[in-house]
Formats: sequence, structure tokens, C-alpha cells
Amino acid sequence: MADRIVPVAEKRLMDVKLNEMGSWLGRRDFTPNGIASGIRNASTRYYNKYINVKKGGIGGVAMVLTGYVVLSYIWEYDHIKHDRWRKYH
Repeated sequence: MADRIVPVAEKRLMDVKLNEMGSWLGRRDFTPNGIASGIRNASTRYYNKYINVKKGGIGGVAMVLTGYVVLSYIWEYDHIKHDRWRKYH
């Protein structure tokens, strides 16, 4: 039963091989509703895996906070770079 052949459209991204990538992308739903449902499914999977557990730790929340800090630093990097003190100029 474990060796059951799964159609390419039903595979997750991590299970798709490189030669199947084109047909996998062709089966995705890129409409606004499809993208919204994909984001909703991903957030539900993340919540169930890291947040909604019996013996949970701070790992899931720490990953979200770390991602927020990294993204905000990337967005503000040009501003930070121009505000640096220039010693020799």
C-alpha cells in the first residue's frame, strides 16, 4: 500500500522530481481563489504542526518571529545602509 502511485497533481512540492516540475506547475490553480486557498492550507498545516500540539514549545512562535525580523531587516536594509557612519569619507 505504501508504494501506491500518486498523480503528479496531488504531490507536494517536496515530493515532485525535477522532470515532473513542469506538469506539476501546470496543474496548480493560479487564480486569486486558488492562491488564497493555498495560503490558507499552508497556514493550517503550519499551525497544526508547530502551534497546535499537545506538548508544544516555543519553536513555532520563534520561527514566525525570526521570519518577521529577517523580513523587516531586508526591507529596511537600503535605509540602514545609507545611514551608516562613514569614517573616511
